[in-house]
Amino acid sequence: MKRAIFPGSFDPITLGHVDIINRGLPLFNEIVIAIGLNSDKNYMFSLEQRKQFIEKYYKNVPKVKVTTYTGLTTEYCKEINADFILRGLRNPADFEFEKAIAQTNRKLTKIETVFLLTSADTAFISSSIVRDVYRHGGDISGLVPPSVLEK
Repeated sequence: MKRAIFPGSFDPITLGHVDIINRGLPLFNEIVIAIGLNSDKNYMFSLEQRKQFIEKYYKNVPKVKVTTYTGLTTEYCKEINADFILRGLRNPADFEFEKAIAQTNRKLTKIETVFLLTSADTAFISSSIVRDVYRHGGDISGLVPPSVLEK
């Protein structure tokens, strides 16, 4: 079974995340959307809300599972028998940052990272931009899936 994890904080999940997940579905038997817990971050949405946003959106997609984890992503990969990490790249800065992590992960654990370039229509979207627009009363409907808007 080809199982990949798609790790992130998903605060909140965006249409950019959805783009990468949906395009990753044909490549893997299962994608585990793994919400990482980072005590150094101040989240806008609770862990339960973030998990619900994703579960509701993907409720009819059996190849998608949603979990939470703490610690190193590669350790969680080993724990759930995932051989791949799925990541999206929006720009050259993402590539440089993600490349170093992927090379370290492969050196230490042999876990491969699969990169997908975001679609041109979602490449500008980030969770931090969504949070900023939301905080200031802007319209986020073109940035997030409907499950987030319902909140």
